[in-house]
Amino acid sequence: MALLAVSTPGAVLLGAVYVVLLITLGIISIRKGHWIMFLIGIFIPLFWIIGALLPPTRSRDAFS
Repeated sequence: MALLAVSTPGAVLLGAVYVVLLITLGIISIRKGHWIMFLIGIFIPLFWIIGALLPPTRSRDAFS
């Protein structure tokens, strides 16, 4: 049981970093104009990473 107690803080920290990254990547996807990537990313978070790495959409680029 001691092994579980030692690894718990690491798991909590890793989970917190994961949540912060997902929120950040989701917001970046929205700001770049990738709404569909954001919506799909709610169910499959990999799409938030893809949406954050893609260049801004043309309509979004025109407003900048």
